[in-house]
Amino acid sequence: MPASIFDSAIYRGLFGDAEVEALFSDSAVVRAMLLVEGALAEVQGELGLIPLDSALFITRASREVQIDPSGFARETAVNGVPVPALVAAFRKAMEAPEHAQYIHWGATSQDIMDTGLALRLRRAVAIIDARLGSLIGRLGALAADHADLPMAARTYGQFATPTSFGALIASWGRPVLRHRARIAAADVAVVSLGGAAGTLSAMEGQGPAVRAGLAARLGLSDPGVSWHTERDGQGALMDALVGLLVSLGKMGEDLILLTQSGVDEVVLAGAGGSSTMPQKQNPVGPSVLVALARYSVAVGGAFQGAGLHRQQRDGAAWFTEWMVLPQIVIAAARALALAEDLARGLRPDAAAMARNMLSGGGLIAAESYSFALARQMPRPAAQAKVKALCAEVVQSGVPLADLMARDFPGLQADLGLGEAPAEARAFADEAHG
Repeated sequence: MPASIFDSAIYRGLFGDAEVEALFSDSAVVRAMLLVEGALAEVQGELGLIPLDSALFITRASREVQIDPSGFARETAVNGVPVPALVAAFRKAMEAPEHAQYIHWGATSQDIMDTGLALRLRRAVAIIDARLGSLIGRLGALAADHADLPMAARTYGQFATPTSFGALIASWGRPVLRHRARIAAADVAVVSLGGAAGTLSAMEGQGPAVRAGLAARLGLSDPGVSWHTERDGQGALMDALVGLLVSLGKMGEDLILLTQSGVDEVVLAGAGGSSTMPQKQNPVGPSVLVALARYSVAVGGAFQGAGLHRQQRDGAAWFTEWMVLPQIVIAAARALALAEDLARGLRPDAAAMARNMLSGGGLIAAESYSFALARQMPRPAAQAKVKALCAEVVQSGVPLADLMARDFPGLQADLGLGEAPAEARAFADEAHG
């Protein structure tokens, strides 16, 4: 098995996401950094920091040269960053030393790498947002379609009171709506340009103008300062993605329980099989959602720890980011695609839901009976009486309705769905708003 399961030829279809993984490939990293180097030279040429003809040559070459990142390993192992190897390879590929000498003028490796990452994260966030929109729309449709479909609510694994399947869907979807807003608010499409120690001292007083011009060229925002050690923007995105993964994991957990033998309240399209048990229809998709959620919590903690950057730049903290940031983004993208597939293929079994609510002696009506009885006696006494009858149901097997009719003839329980249908429809309206 490869060190990363996302890179495995065996497991790629289960956990991977080709569209987003491509943004974190070595070739994508190199291409983004070349674009940054080209845009930097173009801006510096216009401002007179480097010769204009050299700037134009560098800019054109940055779009045309092909550089193989496989040759960077030895130098990166020595330097701790790939940019020196990239700059050397770029200069060699240009075959024009009179122009190549002006590559990377006044910048530092972290400027190029962080800005290149900003370009790639911008694309990743756009992909994720589109998938969020699709998932929210599908969950909204399900919530509306099943707003009035009764099912048993369960707390601590036990029957509680009736709810609706649409309300359950809404409980999956509302956090996704909020996570979408948090992801959009995370400020990661930001240019980084600070020079060796964040002071832009090598740019002859034109550093702020260069940074603003670079941001404009690349379609990024200009923070107005160097932010080498200020990782809160990326941290906000990672926190939002981990939160999203946890919420999608809750959807997975619920689906695992709803499809288990003896419950059978939801049928999934494309359930997995067993190598030895022909009857099995394993909830593979929901299990992947749960696994990705648990994994993201672990690596998310590592990313939070990486936010502790010492002094003006910190290699150890930065290296940790490299290890875990791509994993979180890929996991979020995969979970979203999988959650939408599940939402499109799942089917509630209304008959099973009704059957389960009546099972267990009708104990799901206990709360309703206790409030109905409280109109005849103090609430504590009513609750104690119904609790005693529930124990009798368990011991005797006689349904609760029969015992209530025996002891309190004419007393009726209200097994309505309360606000569940309204909550389902409210979410559906918000999802489609």
